[in-house]
Amino acid sequence: MKLFYAIQATGNGHISRAIQLYPHLQKFGSVDFFLSGNNATLPVDLPVKYKSKGCSLLYSKCGGLDYLAIAQNIKPIQMYKDAKALPLKQYDVIINDFDSVTALACKLQKVKSVQFGHQASFISELTPRPEKKSFLGETIFKHYAPSPKHIGLHFEQYDSFIYPPIIKDEILQAEPKDLKHITVYLPSFDKDCLEKAFNKLPGQQFHWFLSEVKTKHTIKNITYYPVNQQYFNESLITCHGIITGGGFETPSEALYLKKKVLSIPILNHYEQECNAAALKKLGVQVLSEVGTNFEDRIENWLNASTETPTIEANNINETLQFLFDTYHAPY
Repeated sequence: MKLFYAIQATGNGHISRAIQLYPHLQKFGSVDFFLSGNNATLPVDLPVKYKSKGCSLLYSKCGGLDYLAIAQNIKPIQMYKDAKALPLKQYDVIINDFDSVTALACKLQKVKSVQFGHQASFISELTPRPEKKSFLGETIFKHYAPSPKHIGLHFEQYDSFIYPPIIKDEILQAEPKDLKHITVYLPSFDKDCLEKAFNKLPGQQFHWFLSEVKTKHTIKNITYYPVNQQYFNESLITCHGIITGGGFETPSEALYLKKKVLSIPILNHYEQECNAAALKKLGVQVLSEVGTNFEDRIENWLNASTETPTIEANNINETLQFLFDTYHAPY
């Protein structure tokens, strides 16, 4: 069986998930990957056969989306050409992790696909949303990468087609420790936005992962790290807690390890606002913005005696079997 797997490379989570899935997918057949988007920072150790600039999310300086830069980065004519050029009819199964180019290609070439991943979970109305829904956000969930079939991933099973998060082997096999540092991964924030707040807590050590950092180094109470999978896994496994955005993969791994999580969703990023709503239901502390007294909020979070929720890890082979059964079922 020949498999086509589309990765939306607007962030590292989609790539990390695909890397974990790859050896399991190989049990079902040969796999060719399509990488769409250009602002992920993880190395892609996968057999990527096709690429497109696609549509990528770009960030402002301190925690928001840069809509002008996003709009300027979209090349609809090139995306249409890329979609027409994908030889999808060569493949027996097309798996789409929320990529618009692949969805368009399926429509143009009249082939079926299955949307697989975190975004697929939002097809269900039962998946948590913030108090105020976004019409634009809901439209994107339904129409950005449409597919007749969906297999979702989320913190809990909100609907019958939603499965637990896919956790990396390094996390599954880890023996967590608490070496008291706080891991920080906030890719939508520049260093200048948060550095002073961290320095105002001199007794607390921070491991801060930044795309602009090239080599690991320590200044005062902050150790700066490049975005590197091995460094990050080690820091997460041994941290006391993590300050991160409103993504899916990183909070999932942290909660699986029973670590404290402080989530700061990207401003005006509806998917992250939805994830924040789900995290709140689990009892995780969420900040809608950093504010001027961020150091006080960090201290309050560290001192809070809330119980860390437990989440399950995905049984990948079982989930993939369900995916292939769903794909081949009548539409």
